[in-house]
Amino acid sequence: MEALQGAGVVVTGAGGGIGAALARRFAAAGARVVVNDLDGARAEAVAEEIGGTAVPGDASRIVGAAREALGGDIDVYCANAGVGSGGSEAAGEDVWALAWDVNVMAHVRAAQELIPGWLERGRGRFVSTVSAAGLLTMIGAAPYSVTKHGAYAFAEWLSLTYRHRGIKVHAICPQGVRTDMLDATGSAGDLVLRPTAIEPDDVADALFKGMAEDRFLILPHPEVADYYRTRAGDPDRWLATMNHIQQKWESAP
Repeated sequence: MEALQGAGVVVTGAGGGIGAALARRFAAAGARVVVNDLDGARAEAVAEEIGGTAVPGDASRIVGAAREALGGDIDVYCANAGVGSGGSEAAGEDVWALAWDVNVMAHVRAAQELIPGWLERGRGRFVSTVSAAGLLTMIGAAPYSVTKHGAYAFAEWLSLTYRHRGIKVHAICPQGVRTDMLDATGSAGDLVLRPTAIEPDDVADALFKGMAEDRFLILPHPEVADYYRTRAGDPDRWLATMNHIQQKWESAP
């Protein structure tokens, strides 16, 4: 892994949780970090803590402002902002549209602005905070599950398309992480995610280990690899297991 001392790093959704942990870790490695969050006060607080620069606002449209704040190129872009939209197929169009816009299109828009310059330079690093839901699924959360599959697919496509031209891509796919988003998942999260939930710092640790080993898929919960293999090798067995969890959730008081 190239040295991060002096590198320009952008972390979206970094006002707390995984994003704040990533921002702190990159800053500790000597990077110049732009902290983005819709909540300007939270972005400012993290930026002040780590000696970075806050660039509040919509995560899908901050590349230009981030470049200006860094005074030059972006070396690492962490597409971390996300929404944990719950609901079924019956969720409103606005719920589906928001999940698609934040969880997928924000990544696409950032890549549209970053990739041309990275190709000219012959290097760049795109970090996508996906979720184990992007490899598997999540009960009670159709918009979240579907769009996280999209985020994973886009990261995978970027990697296979540009890795020979110096662009490195990482997809982080944790299960439960002790953040506000986990708290918002309610009883479904309590059943499926909370028992094995980890800290945001553990996710940052996993990313830095994966970057050092030049790995695309980052699994802070290693057991997700086994679940993913089962899903691919015996989808009916996997679906039956997930349906059993669904029924358990439905019958819970």
